[in-house]
Order: sequence, then structure tokens, then C-alpha cells
Amino acid sequence: MARDADTGVAAAGTRAGEGTAGTAAAKDVRAPAADDSFIELDGVEKVFQVRRRTGFLRRERREVRAVDGISFRVARGEMVGYIGPNGAGKSTTIKMLTGILTPSGGRLRVAGVDPSRDRTRLAHCIGVVFGQRTTLWWDLPLKDSYRLMHRMYRIPDARYRENLDRCVELLDLADLLDKPVRQLSLGQRMRGDIAAALLHDPEVLYLDEPTIGLDIISKTKVRRFLKDLNEERSTTVLLTTHDLTDIEQLCRRVMVIDHGRLMYDGALAGLHEAGGGERVLVVDLERELPPVAVESEGPLRARVLRTEGPRQWLALPAGTSVAPLVARIAAEYPLKDLSVREPDIEDVIARMYAAGSRPAA
Repeated sequence: MARDADTGVAAAGTRAGEGTAGTAAAKDVRAPAADDSFIELDGVEKVFQVRRRTGFLRRERREVRAVDGISFRVARGEMVGYIGPNGAGKSTTIKMLTGILTPSGGRLRVAGVDPSRDRTRLAHCIGVVFGQRTTLWWDLPLKDSYRLMHRMYRIPDARYRENLDRCVELLDLADLLDKPVRQLSLGQRMRGDIAAALLHDPEVLYLDEPTIGLDIISKTKVRRFLKDLNEERSTTVLLTTHDLTDIEQLCRRVMVIDHGRLMYDGALAGLHEAGGGERVLVVDLERELPPVAVESEGPLRARVLRTEGPRQWLALPAGTSVAPLVARIAAEYPLKDLSVREPDIEDVIARMYAAGSRPAA
């Protein structure tokens, strides 16, 4: 039944359950944390020593900085996207936040607790879902995994039934409860893992690729469930995903990490401007006309991308207001309709990686 090799979290939960007298008792040991610094990182680093064979009897040791001086704060109840390419340091950060890894330097606190020094205490505060690994017991029916969670975390019976019933209904798990976990598809197991992470009412939920393997309908259900959870229970959520639709639909704030450093931390809307993308104004005129006259500088700065009959596509720098240009076109041209297309978030982030951006001082 050991799950510590997978995530380290289930085993921590087992130890956390020993000697406690239910959820109320567990909450009593939680340290207070300021609402605006519920998760707090100051100059956190993680350095790995890697050995590489350079000859028949020679080996070379070098340092790999997986996380390089990251600092940020997450307020209680925030839902934040944490994104970056493979190898950027996302999973290493999550593992330090859960206590699986110990930072090489810097200061880290979650709900006032140092994760690496007090994993038992922290286990009651957090829920974790790793997309490629499971905290469920492989050969047991799904419902038996939940019963084990019930015992490990000493969840009061009424609260356990309420949380389980809610997860089963909203995540569509009723037909899966009697199936062994090994017989579940990846998408079914993901929904099962999300439910398992929430049975003990965690204050913080770490999600690593929570919609991987899900079809469109299941993704919609999971996103709606997470949004409701955040709004109704003020659960703090740190979301790591390669599906940027998850970020767009769930998070107002996004952090972009690359090569262990924080490249961007701010509103999702500001990410477009930071990445240097372009907004596209699609103008439908009543008849075909020469390209709309635009300016290279000033409030009407734009460029004509292409024309096709009465339709014209005009590009503006991200963050630029389209209002002055729309007002002028409406006044000088027989305007029929128009729409604004924002830069594709995937293209924006790809440009940030390619440019080798670094966080502002």
C-alpha cells in the first residue's frame, strides 16, 4: 500500500492520521498564515548534483539548478496558473511545496508551515494530484481507496460522506466506485484522484496536469468543479498544466517559469502584452474598398495584415486599445461589423521562451 515512492503525500497522510482525533484536531495544529502570504517563497533554490561518466574510470560532477531563486506570494483563496516548458522547474517547485524535496536555499512556507520540516503537520492542509502518478491503491476498488483515505486522515464520518457524495456527483464517479483502479482509463483515474485529494478538506490544492487524458465533456466537468470549489470553499489552487485552456478558464493570475526562473507573474490579460503579441481587428465593410489607412505611430497605430473582399484584418500591438481606431473607421468607412481577436496564449508563451525573457527586478 506504499504510495510514498510515487508522491510522498499519501504516506505523509498516514503519519498525519496517527495520534489525531479527527479533522477538528488536525485543524488545531495548523499554524496561522496571513491571507496575502498563504503560500510564500523567498529566493527558493533547488540544486541537484549530477554525475556524468567522462571516461572509463572518470566521472564528472556538475550542478543543475532546477529552481533558481524564485520568489512569490499566493493569497488564501487564489487560483494561480503555474506554467512552463518541460524541465522548467514546475514539478520541482510543487515537490518542495509538498515537502517531498528540501530546498537548497531560500525560505518557503505554506500556511505558516515549513513543508520539508513538518510534512506530518502539512499533510492535513494540502491535497495533491499528479497527472502521471496516482495516490490510489492500484488493485483495490475506487471506493476502498477512499475508505483508506477516510481512516488515514481521521475524517469525521459526516464530513467524509458529504465530501464523497459531492465529488461522486460532480465528477461522475458513481459507475466507477466498484472498479479496481487498474481497470480505470487515464481520464477516469484522474477524476478519481481529484476526489481523493479533496476528501479531507485541504486548504491548498496542487494540481499537476489535472485534465490530462480527459475528453471534452470530462474536461468541462472538472473545470466547473474546480471553479465551484474555489468559489464556495476558498480553496487555494496552484495549477500546473500544458493545456492552456485550463489556465484561461480557471485562473486570473499566471506565473511563467523557464530554466528555473520566474519570467512573468501577473494577470492573465497582461501576459499577451508581456509576450509581445498582436491583437487583430477584423473589419467587415459594406463593400470592397482599398485597405484602411492606418498610422505607424500614435493611438491609431496598426498595420493591415490582409484584405479579402469587404473584409480586412488589421494588427495592433497587444495591450493597445482598439477604441480610437474603431471610432475612426466607423466615422470614415461604411462599417458593417467588426470583431477583435486576442493573441493566442500558446503563441505568446512560445515567444517568451524563444526570447529568453527574464523576470523584472
